Amino acid sequence: MTDAVSLIRAKRDGQRLADDDIGWLFEAYTRHEVADEQMSALLMAIYFRGLDRAELRTWTAAMIASGDRLDLSSVGRPTVDKHSTGGVGDKVSLILAPLVAACGAAVPQLSGRGLGHTGGTLDKLESIPGFRSALTPDETLAVLASAGCVICAAGSGLAPADRRLYALRDVTGTVESIPLIASSIMSKKIAEGTSALVLDVKVGSGAFMTSYERARELAETMVALGEEHGVRTRALLTRMDVPLGRAVGNAVEVEESVQALQGHGPGDLMEVTLALARQMLALAGIAGDPAAAIADGRALAAYRAMVRAQGGDPDAPLPEAAYTQVLPAPASGWLTGLDALKVGIAAWRLGAGRARKEDDVSASAGIICLAKPGEAVQAGQPLLELRADEPERFGPALAALEGAAAVSDQGPPPPVSPVIEEVGPA
Repeated sequence: MTDAVSLIRAKRDGQRLADDDIGWLFEAYTRHEVADEQMSALLMAIYFRGLDRAELRTWTAAMIASGDRLDLSSVGRPTVDKHSTGGVGDKVSLILAPLVAACGAAVPQLSGRGLGHTGGTLDKLESIPGFRSALTPDETLAVLASAGCVICAAGSGLAPADRRLYALRDVTGTVESIPLIASSIMSKKIAEGTSALVLDVKVGSGAFMTSYERARELAETMVALGEEHGVRTRALLTRMDVPLGRAVGNAVEVEESVQALQGHGPGDLMEVTLALARQMLALAGIAGDPAAAIADGRALAAYRAMVRAQGGDPDAPLPEAAYTQVLPAPASGWLTGLDALKVGIAAWRLGAGRARKEDDVSASAGIICLAKPGEAVQAGQPLLELRADEPERFGPALAALEGAAAVSDQGPPPPVSPVIEEVGPA
């Protein structure tokens, strides 16, 4: 007879878990017959010992089977989604979902909230007056049918085991395990019912994965999981050493996203967005030019339709911070670096992020990058504009930005593409 202690010992000693044992574990955990302490011990054993490909496939399938699956068969368009591992200034989803929808796909995007220095898509959208991110499955399908895209929270019925496991990983130091990250992300994405998925795996100081090797391993693991579960899956590795675009925060990123949909997006943001859009359309089997959908206004129209369908007013003024302060350039020359992690932490301290899941965030707090690496600056010129609802937040934010900007007098740095490479099935 299978029992939790035997599985903990087996994984602790480097043995693989049988499919039947993994199935039993999740059924028993769902019935609260396996204690959180026991599951925590097993997660720590997995952190050190890992899961092989077959184990991970079964583990992920058990997480999916712990809840419901969305049925998108009624949508009438090819379905494709995107997931980002998170970064600083990463408002790509706000542009990408309506852009790909404008080209003929249906984009059912289940998104999350920010934690720590990385922003959350739902927090950004909820700075739009009236916008609702908590939708029932029927409401999700209705928005998808009418607007072609929806960006909402994952319902409690999708992969509920993941919610419990994530809470345990958060308090037991096992968040960084690649098999556990991959199964957490992919169980929800597979359960949402999309036929195809593109992953944006960030690499760099402001990313969850700071090394190329780890990011590549995570991308390969998630692509394999998606393909094994019948979801056409690809990944792009993209840089996150510098904030993406010029706005970091909630309302400020919505504003920049609208500007991008109007054809005025920063170059790095648009390069990543268009690369992901092309991948999504290819997986969906659609021959479309995403740049043309921006140029002729279709993408902006799809965005406005999605916002309205989710209760928001796309014409309403966005919240504005009561106080601003600037960080001056430390020297004259060429800006060669702007540390994404430090900018993200500063935005968090200004109120744009949260330390715990239950914390509130400020819609209006954030940072505007008035200069980006590759541009010439003069000593003392405004480099960053900090925005906050309370002036006492500026001190801690400025402390976080100590040494964030690097300036050189050796000439402009060579341009670097934010897109590193594509990762497909092995």
